[in-house]
Amino acid sequence: MSLFDSPLRFGAALVLGAALSACSSTPTHTSSTGKDTGTPVTGYLVGAAIPDSLALSPAPPAPDSVAAQLDEAVARQALSMRDSARFVQAHADADLSFPAGADQFSCALGVAVSAKTTPVLYRLLERSRIDASAATKAAKNHYQRPRPFMVNNAPTCTPDDEEGLRKSGSYPSGHTSIGWAWALILSEIDPDHATALIERGRNYGHSRLVCNVHWYSDVQQGQFMGAATVARLHDNPEFVADLAKARAELSHARTLNLPMPRDCAAETAALTSDIPEAR
Repeated sequence: MSLFDSPLRFGAALVLGAALSACSSTPTHTSSTGKDTGTPVTGYLVGAAIPDSLALSPAPPAPDSVAAQLDEAVARQALSMRDSARFVQAHADADLSFPAGADQFSCALGVAVSAKTTPVLYRLLERSRIDASAATKAAKNHYQRPRPFMVNNAPTCTPDDEEGLRKSGSYPSGHTSIGWAWALILSEIDPDHATALIERGRNYGHSRLVCNVHWYSDVQQGQFMGAATVARLHDNPEFVADLAKARAELSHARTLNLPMPRDCAAETAALTSDIPEAR
């Protein structure tokens, strides 16, 4: 029996991955955000320090397996959310470019994140984004799993991205890996908001289901790789130093009482609608 044939065994593995992130430099992958700051942005991790998703990821669910049936059930439920407020939120969540990406967790954090007011945290999120994305590439390239919209022929929440997505393997989910890594990192920086931040990390990954661009098992393994990335980041002195600086920076930012960059009430309301099978 494979790891994916039993949801319970897979869930245990995911919890283990998250636990690893609590304990404890990307090839010169340059973020497109370099043009926003004038300085090329690279990840903290290099070479073998990047988690090996091919070694850490079992094959995607086999056809007709229990896990594949769950993937299909979740996909059907996700499709029912098209044109809802949750679907609109999934579209917004798809944007990982900076500066927009820096604010994806602002409502859960209770503070706006920007290059001006929280420069250390802003750059930390940029750099860890590259690391968490890089951690999924080996398995993505190896398995080249077709995405849901390629199978069900239903629209996605980001039609302009579909051509590129067809060329990128679905498993594991890179967006989910990034979102889960951010949730863990921000929870460590601000433990008082940990519950909201972890919940935001969970529904951030679920947005990829609502968007019809990932299967549920893609999202689960994306969380696993995000946790593995954070575990490795804690062995990087530069990341650890930035983490401490970001914590102090965030405390100061809270005293400024700056307006939030998005409608947090609308975001919270949209996110209350979720996929029953994916809880």
